[in-house]
Amino acid sequence: MSSPRSFTSDLTANGQDSLTDLSFQLPDPADEHISEPEFLQQIEQAWQVCDRFDLQTDIWRGRILRTVRDREKRGGEGRGTGFLNWLKDREISKSQAYSLIELADSADTLLAEGLLEPESVNQFSKRAFVETAQAAPEVQQLVSEAARRGDAITRREVRQLSDEWTAMTSDLLPPEIKEKAANDTIPTRYLAPLVREMEKLPESHQDTLRTEVALNPDVDTLKQVTAEARYLSKYLAAAVQVQALNRDDLNLEQALEEALRVGCLNATADLVNQAAQLEQAVAKLYTAWQRLKKLADRVYVDSGASTPHLRSLLDCLGPLSSEIIEIQLGEAESSFSRTIRLRLLSTDAEA
Repeated sequence: MSSPRSFTSDLTANGQDSLTDLSFQLPDPADEHISEPEFLQQIEQAWQVCDRFDLQTDIWRGRILRTVRDREKRGGEGRGTGFLNWLKDREISKSQAYSLIELADSADTLLAEGLLEPESVNQFSKRAFVETAQAAPEVQQLVSEAARRGDAITRREVRQLSDEWTAMTSDLLPPEIKEKAANDTIPTRYLAPLVREMEKLPESHQDTLRTEVALNPDVDTLKQVTAEARYLSKYLAAAVQVQALNRDDLNLEQALEEALRVGCLNATADLVNQAAQLEQAVAKLYTAWQRLKKLADRVYVDSGASTPHLRSLLDCLGPLSSEIIEIQLGEAESSFSRTIRLRLLSTDAEA
């Protein structure tokens, strides 16, 4: 990997000489002669200096971390143990480290591809830069052009450009909606969420939702269809995980269409999602129960009359390690207290 161009932008455009000189003047909060707009403007300017300084610092931290990691990959031992120890010594979590490395990679890619000039980094807020790095190449180009013009780039501008690009280029949106977005009749911020949800769906459902939007190209319909698309994707994703629904006599698509027709798609999607969670919880419960039984048996064999307190501990855990699990929900004296009993039987036990 070739070395990317370096950058050191003048973050302090007010005439200060050094990047490390951040002794800017803050307004006196007790000064009654300064107007509220002027006070907020001075605060915003100071905040932007810190934000941009943080951005460049984090990019360089990411480059440092990447260098340490790559050195470990080349000559280290213990599958990255040296890198992890280096992080531990500096109280940096692994996720934080790789987040900074990703930021550095994004910055170097944008610079190497000519999408970003070194001095243009000064135009970005930290979150706007991260958002740009994750955007489509066409959006990155639009943002870079705005930065070169000297525009201040915030996360809001990046998202707006991304939404506009999605609205104009996505094949999932009908021409009626694109036309209204182009003449600002419908804000583009309502279109991107719909596209993101529709991308998760099979083509048949995409066609249905596209037709619905084309017939009623307005904001209320967009909101409704976006919600429907979200519940549809939730339903389809959860349904394939539920073993109880893996039956030849069940038509999931027909059940879905009926839920749409009677207006209970939201509840049906949540129903299937809860079923998936319950099956997963049962599997985890059974595994934990078996493990608990084996450990209880081992401790029982290893203990004896000389360990009355240890035997007492086993007796207390008996309701959890027996065939019928019993737990108390709530305080015993409370009127809301409930005793829950679950009987666990596997096919092996029945045999």
